[in-house]
Amino acid sequence: MGKDEHDKPPVTDAIKVAVGQLRLPLAGLLCLLALLLAWDGWRQGVSSRAQSTVASEGARLQGAEKTYLTDLITSFDHAAAAPEVVTAAGEGDFAQAARDFQKRWADGKSVQFVQPDLGSAFSDPAKFGFGRVAVLTATLRDGVTRAGVARVDGQPRLVIAGAIRQGSEVKALALVDLPIDELKNPIESASTGGGFVSLQFHGYVVASRGDATAVVLGKSDRLAVRDGGFEIVTGSPPQVEGMLGLGTLPSYLLAALLLAGGIGLLKFGAALAGTADAAGAAASTNTLADLTPTPAPERKVEVKEAAKPAAVAISREIFRAYDIRGVVGQNLDAGVARLLGLAIGSVMQDQGLRDIVVGRDGRASGPELAGALIEGLRQAGREVIDIGQAATPLCYFGAFHLRTGSCVAVTGSHNPPDYNGFKIVLGGETLAGDTIQDLYVRIAENRLFKATTLGGVQQREIAADYIQRIADDIQLERKLKVVVDAGNGVAGLIGPEVLEAIGAEVAPIFCEVDSSFPNHHPDPSEPKNLTDAVQMVQRLNADIGVAFDGDGDRLGVVTRAGEIIYPDRLLMLFAEDVLSRNPGACIVYDVKCTGHLAGHILGHGGSPLMWKTGHSLIKAKMKETGAELAGEMSGHFFFKERWYGFDDGIYAAARLLEILAARPETADEVFAELPKGFSTPEIKVAIDGGTPHDFVDKFREQARFDGARVATIDGVRADWPDGWGLVRASNTTPVLVLRFDADTPEALARIQNAFREQLLALRSDLKLPF
Repeated sequence: MGKDEHDKPPVTDAIKVAVGQLRLPLAGLLCLLALLLAWDGWRQGVSSRAQSTVASEGARLQGAEKTYLTDLITSFDHAAAAPEVVTAAGEGDFAQAARDFQKRWADGKSVQFVQPDLGSAFSDPAKFGFGRVAVLTATLRDGVTRAGVARVDGQPRLVIAGAIRQGSEVKALALVDLPIDELKNPIESASTGGGFVSLQFHGYVVASRGDATAVVLGKSDRLAVRDGGFEIVTGSPPQVEGMLGLGTLPSYLLAALLLAGGIGLLKFGAALAGTADAAGAAASTNTLADLTPTPAPERKVEVKEAAKPAAVAISREIFRAYDIRGVVGQNLDAGVARLLGLAIGSVMQDQGLRDIVVGRDGRASGPELAGALIEGLRQAGREVIDIGQAATPLCYFGAFHLRTGSCVAVTGSHNPPDYNGFKIVLGGETLAGDTIQDLYVRIAENRLFKATTLGGVQQREIAADYIQRIADDIQLERKLKVVVDAGNGVAGLIGPEVLEAIGAEVAPIFCEVDSSFPNHHPDPSEPKNLTDAVQMVQRLNADIGVAFDGDGDRLGVVTRAGEIIYPDRLLMLFAEDVLSRNPGACIVYDVKCTGHLAGHILGHGGSPLMWKTGHSLIKAKMKETGAELAGEMSGHFFFKERWYGFDDGIYAAARLLEILAARPETADEVFAELPKGFSTPEIKVAIDGGTPHDFVDKFREQARFDGARVATIDGVRADWPDGWGLVRASNTTPVLVLRFDADTPEALARIQNAFREQLLALRSDLKLPF
């Protein structure tokens, strides 16, 4: 055997050398993995404990609030049944009845008595209080004492109403309002464990504690406190899933094994290292030199500075009241969309939001704009779920279904083909007004967050989930034939499928997506765009016809008789249905709706609330008031009951068919039962010189309408006993929007003339079509 062979260390010594060199990094890696798994097990445990805490706290609060309300109602009933109270009320001496009631129940100092016909309440429900009227109505309807929440002098109060009876005859109704603090205290002192608990009355949040996003993003539950609308709403933080699909205990066990392995490697490797060191000392230095790689010769690379991209010009005018909207090629392009993605991602970074859904309508510019938007979001480190071509309600649904709480719908809505835009929801809040303008300011001031690592993007198909979610909740009691006109908008992809899935026979027209809108404009608020639907309903002898706007968040309805059912009357039908299950619920509607709507809601035991026009403004008001339903004259309908509270023309169509299929009458007969006056559609008047908002501000200051109750929450609305008129500034186009509604043609003409005089007094050059 040669000398060189004797000089080489044995193979086992080489292995020992390698182990000795690698023992520290390998042991460190094992210990690091052990710590990571231990942390994963710990956070799963925290998540499980949080869910358990919220669940037990919800049950405790349910019992506490039920006991408190039951005790109050028992005391109320005891005082209401007192012989002296019954006698005084039966004689019509309500003042004496109130004094006797207060003697029986010290907390009933605020008691007042009203006639069973509620004449004094309905004579001026706004002054009496819509919430109090609703509780009285529920008491009469259900025949039992009811508790509720109503605003008294601008503050929420606990209201209890019950009947004063002589035998089976109701002689009067008693109404007591109490401080709401005792209801709120258990909630405000509750332990949430990182989740959310609240007490709600028909959706109105009486008191809450914790992080409300847990209701959207985590596990939520509703616990009825007692009959009548009170419930405890809880939300647990989202359940944390193990990184390797392991539960809490397996994560801890594997962490322990890895830690033991790391420590063992350190000890065993140290012993091997000692042997290897001795072997290495005996080995030839030439051997070690042979194992050392020769460094590669250094290469000089010339580095040139990359050219900086040209700055993107962005126009403030595309940042509107409810969304962002512009003309492609003029003030909207991929560069603007990319900046907008960065701005949205920056807001999400500030709010601790990571995931977001992005969808787009059928416009030709959609793929490019959506792609650029996604690039910007990823540059801000956001994780994007791209659902592709989809109706706007599908984007909203995705934010709930995929538990992101955030979404952007790239859509031009009902505008001409060269328009496009963005409807944005972040953390469950629809951006509008100042929050829309903040995006522009961020871009203009370059306050944009750029992550060191690009966020990810994944494609998801959720249309089937959306259809299944609706079909699981709605199935028609009898088959209806319905004509569906999508106006070649994106709703044509899914609207017919949804209605077929709930049991309807669908006859689709113009449901092929075509961004040029070759047949008619996809705007069902314009009567001329419903002509094709009317003709097809009559030709096929269909039960009803429905039409969607360009992105599917608005609904139009026509009947076999050729009647267009305006959205405010449609809202009456929806309100009846919702209130049958949710007595006393708040129903929100915009200033353009008929004056008959408030009385109809009150008559069915609801609380009407008129608010500003605009889908994002209506959604914000719904959240503030806990409303179960809302609607706009433009055709946006928002169902909180059984749905998610966003505007969805497709879902609204399904709810309409559900109502009609449950009744034996034809659609024309059903709608004939609803109050109907003589009304105009929306009248749009262009303003030359100045802005519509400036004009309305001056009109608000100068106009005088004798004998009318004037509301100025959005423009100027004047209500007379027999009708009303409205002028407001559009937030989407530079026009005035007017509408008139009255009980008779004569009243309609009188109200129009009154507005005409006031409008022309301010601007004599206005071209008024009435």
